Amino acid sequence: MDALMDCEQLVSVETHDEMEKIEEQAFYDCRSLRGIKLPGVVEVRLGAFYNCRAMSDVEFSDKLETIDNYAFHGCHSLRKIKMPSVRTIGEWTFADCKQLTDVELPAVETIGECAFYGCDNLQRIAIPLKDNLFSPNHYQEYNQFKKCDNLTTVDLVGVEGIHSTISSLLMGAWGDEILQEIDRINQDLPNTHVWEQTNVISLWIRSVINRVEHYKAEHNRLLKEDMTQLELALWKAKLDEDKESMRDTLNGKAAKKVKIDVESMREERRITSGADIIIKNVIPFLQLAK
Repeated sequence: MDALMDCEQLVSVETHDEMEKIEEQAFYDCRSLRGIKLPGVVEVRLGAFYNCRAMSDVEFSDKLETIDNYAFHGCHSLRKIKMPSVRTIGEWTFADCKQLTDVELPAVETIGECAFYGCDNLQRIAIPLKDNLFSPNHYQEYNQFKKCDNLTTVDLVGVEGIHSTISSLLMGAWGDEILQEIDRINQDLPNTHVWEQTNVISLWIRSVINRVEHYKAEHNRLLKEDMTQLELALWKAKLDEDKESMRDTLNGKAAKKVKIDVESMREERRITSGADIIIKNVIPFLQLAK
């Protein structure tokens, strides 16, 4: 903790592979620090690089999972951030990073309050389609990108499953509607007040998720209806085909015996019609996971 605080001559830092944590305020206010490499770091703790204004080159490893509150607050020279494995970003973590333009967070699960507050030049973020991604403040408002005046683009990452779902839907128009909803955010953001951007993004994420879940349910509902119709059609076709042979077989038998034989033959026709094969092997393949 505070190991190199206010070290004015420090220009670069490269940690060794076995170092897993950068402790609290370790490089606090090291204003000459320009670059860091964190090959083995799993966690960056509270205020570790707070106010390192010259820092422009940060290399995050694919092991980094947690960045705590204020860790990079006020790092004015940071321009791009790509964190492939980070799951948790704390409060005010990258606030006031004035030159930051592009952020990629493909694995993130939680972004804390005011995490990117006041990043005036931030233009693009890449995030997963995940509900409850943003932690609300005590007013139950979302302010992670508050006062990011130039934020106009949100790209979704890790959406291969959505595209697979879209290509499998029974109705092409459903997929088109989902894609239109995904694209909508980049039409709305340029016209959104800078204080409302995170709220708009949060509502949009929920809307896309709801749209996908709705059409998956519709797909499975129609598939179930079609399954029933197919079963009945196959059964009827087989029964009509064997109608004459059934009459010959049953001719001359007692009424009670006839009833029993008809029922057993109907069941046999159902099994041999192909309906069971389709229901057991084809229908589950066409159903979408809920």
